[in-house]
Amino acid sequence: MEDDYGVTDSPRKGPTLSTSTSSFEPFDAHDPNLSRLATKMFQKTGEYISHELASTVDDYKLIENMNRAMMTKVADMRQMSQSIAAKNAELNQKYEELKPLLQRIDDIEATVDKLEAAAYQLDSYTIRLENKFKSLKANKQ
Repeated sequence: MEDDYGVTDSPRKGPTLSTSTSSFEPFDAHDPNLSRLATKMFQKTGEYISHELASTVDDYKLIENMNRAMMTKVADMRQMSQSIAAKNAELNQKYEELKPLLQRIDDIEATVDKLEAAAYQLDSYTIRLENKFKSLKANKQ
């Protein structure tokens, strides 16, 4: 058996893979230092796992709170969007009601532009006619 690496003989069960000097067999005396360290290790491991789980719970609570806040924001945005859509529909309806009046204003503006052009032409013609009259009057004298 000396060729088997790491295999030692247990006083009660025969060959084992354990290289520890203490036995873990029930009702056997254990090394008190090893027992104290093992207990401490299990306590620290338990504390570590408890803290990790508490941290995870806190993360989920944070995510849940963020989701609630986001749902509130989305509801507010939906309400705002509905309000904007209603106002837009109202404005479109008012535009459709004003459309004939706006068309009349455009027509009046076009007519005014034509009248203004005719007034300029008439003014120009009047000036030419006045100059011609002055020239005829000057020639007669």
